[in-house]
Amino acid sequence: MSPVSPFGPLRPAAALVCAFVAALAAPSAFAVTPFVLKDIRVEGIQRTDPGTVFAALPFRIGDTYTDDKGAAALRALFATGLFKDVRIEIEGQVAVVIIDERSIIASVTFVGLKEFDKDPLTKSLRDAGIGEGLPFDRALVDRAEQEIKRQYLSRSLYGAEVVTTVTPLERNRVNVTFTMTEGEAARIKDIRIAGNSVFSESKLLELFELTPTGWFTWYSKSDRYSRSKLNSDLEKLRAYYFNRGYLEFAVESTQVTISPDKQTISIAISVREGQPYTVTSVRLEGDYLGKEKEFQAFVLLRPGQPYRGDAVTETSKRFQDLFGLYGYAFARIEPRPEIDRATGQVAVVFTAEPQRRVYVRRIDVAGNTRTRDEVVRREFRQLEGAWYDGGLIKLSKERVDRLGYFKDVEVETNEVAGAPDQVDLVVTLTEKPTGNLLVGAGYSNAEKFTFTASVKQENAFGSGNYLGVEVNTSKYNRTLVVSTVDPYFTVDGISRAIDLYYRTSRPINSLGSSYDLKTPGASVRFGVPFSEYDTVFLGAGIEETEISTSIGIPLSYLNYRVLYGEKSTSYPVTLGWARDARDSVLVPTAGRYQRVNLEWGAAGEVRYLRTNLQYQEYWPLPLRMSVGINAELGLGRGLGGKPFPVFKNFYGGGLGTVRTFEQGSLGVVDPTGAYIGGAKRLNVNTELYFPVPGTGNDKSLRIFAFADAGNVWREDETITYDSVRTSAGVGLSWISPVGPLKLSYGKPLRVQRNDRIQRFQFQIGTAF
Repeated sequence: MSPVSPFGPLRPAAALVCAFVAALAAPSAFAVTPFVLKDIRVEGIQRTDPGTVFAALPFRIGDTYTDDKGAAALRALFATGLFKDVRIEIEGQVAVVIIDERSIIASVTFVGLKEFDKDPLTKSLRDAGIGEGLPFDRALVDRAEQEIKRQYLSRSLYGAEVVTTVTPLERNRVNVTFTMTEGEAARIKDIRIAGNSVFSESKLLELFELTPTGWFTWYSKSDRYSRSKLNSDLEKLRAYYFNRGYLEFAVESTQVTISPDKQTISIAISVREGQPYTVTSVRLEGDYLGKEKEFQAFVLLRPGQPYRGDAVTETSKRFQDLFGLYGYAFARIEPRPEIDRATGQVAVVFTAEPQRRVYVRRIDVAGNTRTRDEVVRREFRQLEGAWYDGGLIKLSKERVDRLGYFKDVEVETNEVAGAPDQVDLVVTLTEKPTGNLLVGAGYSNAEKFTFTASVKQENAFGSGNYLGVEVNTSKYNRTLVVSTVDPYFTVDGISRAIDLYYRTSRPINSLGSSYDLKTPGASVRFGVPFSEYDTVFLGAGIEETEISTSIGIPLSYLNYRVLYGEKSTSYPVTLGWARDARDSVLVPTAGRYQRVNLEWGAAGEVRYLRTNLQYQEYWPLPLRMSVGINAELGLGRGLGGKPFPVFKNFYGGGLGTVRTFEQGSLGVVDPTGAYIGGAKRLNVNTELYFPVPGTGNDKSLRIFAFADAGNVWREDETITYDSVRTSAGVGLSWISPVGPLKLSYGKPLRVQRNDRIQRFQFQIGTAF
């Protein structure tokens, strides 16, 4: 008999070591004379399939058993991770494999968990080897407990405690329970900066994302200490000084103190400012491909100006991008300041090594678990087999990012082994949900009670196509729309959109009648890209308008019914152009948006021309403020000697046009009291955005002041200054979980006696 492992229950690593030791000792201490196996028995297994054990054994019945084979069997069985202990005993010519199985985890539960979501935590634990159906390993559980504690510390929950309870069950199973006592998060009481004299402490603290507890820190959580956030703030502090000439600025020490009750934190930062430096010259050294003048044009530093770290970094980046345009993917730019402390001057030298020119061998797409490769590849302007072009790669990354299907898009350049003139591009994607299922109700002071139900998928089946069904109902407007958009209807990038819709509307009427307009229709539009930012739209459609009769129908609608009939059909043709160069669609702070749309009723009973022009521009301001202006002009005209159709009128008043006036109440008033809009509309909106105190750099919640001007006119009226309505006020903009939300409160400045005023207004989904 050969007892190979005399130890008790062991962890996998320790047991494997013991197996090696036993195997080495066997020839001298417990050597077994080789013999032919007549039988193999397995004892001690409860859940493990015997085939798993036999498959790991390096011997079979009829083989010659040796100590080496016994040691190999132990190593193989321990390597499965299923067993706490394994022994091989020899009884005559029979090998008896004695197994001590590991417990299996029956369930993993959490008690007192509030700070983290349960599902991601369960998944991360399972990835670490702790999950239902997996072998129980006490060492893994202990490490998981410590990691959870560290995660609590990263969220300023310094008093949090995590206790793990392992409960044995029948059939060698266990329940693992993590009991959390989270307590209250520690808040930053104060942040102090010492050693500064050039800039005030309050000025420097404005740079920080971390802040002491204030009015809005319940929302921003900026008063929760995080080491990574503090390091980021210190980098902002360094950059602030470097960009103002203080080349030798340094953070000498950082001290974080927590109170005995672990509820408040104090941060003390000591800095050394040094002296400011002025740039005397900028030199280019190294190999610039004989294009020094071209590179010199990209230098942002100028002699006589203070040294600016951001200008040095940006200049280096521009040089690398320019080298990339010529195919040099691995160009090295080394900025070197030559300091003269006696005079407070510095000469900046940029040394360049272009390395070698390369071309792109292959473009790989990774991380797209749902989106098809072709959806990403068709946005790429850098081609496989072509010379490396940094400009095209940057543009390709931006185009993929603008799809809106991914949280993160990264493009890495990897060298090809054995081919110094080749590189591979790896596009790493992080997908995000692109579908939206919404069923809800809401209340608007303009539309009253509304019901909304929609199913939208921006990336249907990973194809990049849009598919949506939307139902909307309110007191005045009801809509059913089915839409689909194929952004690459042709390989050249021409898009196609198809809409099927059924709309009913009822203009605001003082008589409270029940008439309405019904408009079923369909349209198809094609978008033709003429540049990376410009798209021209062409479309055609058919729609039928039915005006039902009832007591109180507005006179203008009755006249239209007499002129065109109860039902009238039109075949509108649309032509448009759009350019969007804003830095963000939801929260723009810089850039420009332009749009022109022309709708022509070319055939049918209804002939008209309807034009809409829009211009937006945003400018960033100091102190994280920004200003934006929006201007819209709409013009409509009837053709064939007939007036402009009333149901194509423009409307004004309310959010999106002139605030403080009731939604849709500006313009022509029918003798029945109905607000029917007009064939002409002009509105200009200006907004000055302020960050909410205590929210740091968060742009999703902002305060704004506004000034609006505009009105709506009849087709035969002239747009005059005297008829323009104006208003001003303040508001709150919030990118809420259910969509962009805007609240405004203001006062009309130019108003007439019959205007309907509404000082407080709100709406979800309004951009301006």
